[in-house]
Amino acid sequence: MSSLPEQITAAVRERPDHYDRKRLARHLGVKGDDRRALRQTLRQMVDDGALVYTKEETYRLADALPGVMVVTVDEVDSDGDVWATPERKEEGAGRRILIRENGKSRAKDGPLGVGHRALVRIKAREDGTVTGTVLKKLGRGAQTHLGVLHKKDDGRWAIQPVSKKARHDYGVDGVPSGARDGDLVMFRSTRRNRGQIRLAEIKDTIGNIEDSRAASLISLHENDIPIGFPDAAVQQAREATMPKVGEMGHEDLTHLPLLTIDPVDAKDFDDAIHARPDDNPDNPGGWVTWVAIADVAAFVTPGSPLDKAAWEKGNSVYLPDRVEPMLPHELSSDLCSLRPNEERASMLVRMVFDSGGHKLRHKFHRGIIRSRARLTYRQAQDAFEGQNGPESQDVLPELSDLYSCYKALRNARAEREPLEIDLPERRVKVNDAGEVTSIELRERFDAHKLVEEFMVQANVAAAEALAKKNIRTIVRFHDEPDRQRVTDLSEFLKAMDMSFKPGQRATPARFNKLLEQAAKADTLETVGIAVLRTQSQAIYSSENAGHFGLSLTDYAHFTSPIRRYADLVVHRALIKAFKLGEGGTTKEEESRLKETAEHISTTERRAMTAERDATDRYIAAYLADRVGSKFKARINGVTKFGLFITLDETGADGLIPVRSLGQEYFALDETTKSLVGVESGTTWRFGRPVEVRLVEATPVTGGLIFDMVSKGEPGKAPKGAGRRGGRGGPRSGAKGSRGKKHARKRR
Repeated sequence: MSSLPEQITAAVRERPDHYDRKRLARHLGVKGDDRRALRQTLRQMVDDGALVYTKEETYRLADALPGVMVVTVDEVDSDGDVWATPERKEEGAGRRILIRENGKSRAKDGPLGVGHRALVRIKAREDGTVTGTVLKKLGRGAQTHLGVLHKKDDGRWAIQPVSKKARHDYGVDGVPSGARDGDLVMFRSTRRNRGQIRLAEIKDTIGNIEDSRAASLISLHENDIPIGFPDAAVQQAREATMPKVGEMGHEDLTHLPLLTIDPVDAKDFDDAIHARPDDNPDNPGGWVTWVAIADVAAFVTPGSPLDKAAWEKGNSVYLPDRVEPMLPHELSSDLCSLRPNEERASMLVRMVFDSGGHKLRHKFHRGIIRSRARLTYRQAQDAFEGQNGPESQDVLPELSDLYSCYKALRNARAEREPLEIDLPERRVKVNDAGEVTSIELRERFDAHKLVEEFMVQANVAAAEALAKKNIRTIVRFHDEPDRQRVTDLSEFLKAMDMSFKPGQRATPARFNKLLEQAAKADTLETVGIAVLRTQSQAIYSSENAGHFGLSLTDYAHFTSPIRRYADLVVHRALIKAFKLGEGGTTKEEESRLKETAEHISTTERRAMTAERDATDRYIAAYLADRVGSKFKARINGVTKFGLFITLDETGADGLIPVRSLGQEYFALDETTKSLVGVESGTTWRFGRPVEVRLVEATPVTGGLIFDMVSKGEPGKAPKGAGRRGGRGGPRSGAKGSRGKKHARKRR
């Protein structure tokens, strides 16, 4: 007969997490005084580690997982597989569980992502893999955050979160061996306190705040942007070779005198352009243009390791001191970079325009090209203005034709009347030591506008070509402004003695006329920001609905497949539609178009946030030595808790807490976007130029806090305002906040 421990083991193995002590006694037929022996045996087996006693007061074998458990997703790998770990440590600390979702659950709530929790049914496979079938999604659990580890004067450790939204520091529940002051750590709140201090557990250490590139590293991690590439993707990139003419459908187009025109610090060149007068007598004064784009589809095939890594990233991320590329260096800076005098695979569109700049026809090609020269915007602009440098000397005829063609395209653009918001944009320059050396206003030349217009026309041609064949792809969608936002803009403009009737349809042309009025009144930047905030956000979509800002019916991204996954999808669609060789869209890719569009819209937003965050941190470090200095600024945001301002000198954004404005309460006037003193009527309005004093700069978060030096404008105290708004008084102890978003146009 089996011993009591053997009987217990057999019962618990058969039904883990089912038996408490009473059920086990009934199952084994233990009665009377024998129950004491059962209790002692169970206690001994738990102490020996043979059994696990759960919070539900049931038992299971120590090496067994429960039949049902709550898990937290901690990874979605390059193959798209979802991996999770048990939420309770006693249910299998460190065990990796492969999650399976049914189609109905996925369609209803969307796919599981990192940080999501789910109730799953557990099953162990013969190969040792443990799978969990989703029974119910439970939302997000305790999320992982990024912070800086510090050792306090009393010897205890604390974590300062890098997020500007964080309201307090954390105590540490266990510090890894070898921890250093200033370590950048990933942590989770334990929901436990030590006195008044909330505790956190450290999950990983990723660097140190003293590292030269810490600001960018923080911004990438905080926004969940993948860094680097899986080994399989890197290996595939290293093994890639340049296709020869005819191999993958490429024709020989090396005779085209193409040029690349890019920023001075560009590391990759994904587009080249050419224009010449049309010799067709039926098109007098017309132009033939070529736009050549790196043929990324020749190297990144659907479903490959490179493709999965590029899809996951969605786009490249451009930070002040580095680029986190969508594709490995072997492609982005080499095989897919249209470097001068080197043969490169390319997707091209040949477009014919009439003398007025209107496109008559287009045709797509796939070929091997060799660009003639690489010019910066400044060098091209100098050539346009007759100041020829050595770089442009050999290609002056090509540059002259490009500029003449651009003038025609510019005329057609003016007829189309796209939205023309051209706000100043600043560039943070960082040296190898991670120090900001300067903050410069980006110059805008005709050379920039020339390249942009050629790219717009190529994007239009791609969208039109696919639409004509009724082929779905990913398009760039920019919706009309929300009606309420237009109404709010109209109310705001009344306070500036400007008119914009909200009842009429909002069009780019109407916004442009408004901006022209603002320029004459010297309020262009203020009104420009207000108009920009009225616009909808451009997104990627699998359904064509036009582009409001560009005044275009058909528009897709075709011109930057090195740095945008959307463009790669469009290239593949064109390859398949026009039988341009290998690497076209697959049926699986077509079935995921909506999912891909939503995903890359998200990755674009997170990239924009990371870029802004990194810039904020570098600027805060740059200004840290100037605490106490005065600056000229402009109010670019008004809230009940204070004023957001932008410095004229650097373009840095910061917060003036309402407490620094005076000793009275301030009411928020939503109509005029102003803070108004409820006793004196002192008014602080959106767009007003002011002088401010820097009182706090926090490089870890990028937060800048200012005091107001200027005096408020006289005004009328609002009736019945009472105590709405913020209280004046001593300066707030807030850690900082964000000002306006960058006005960079992502069309």
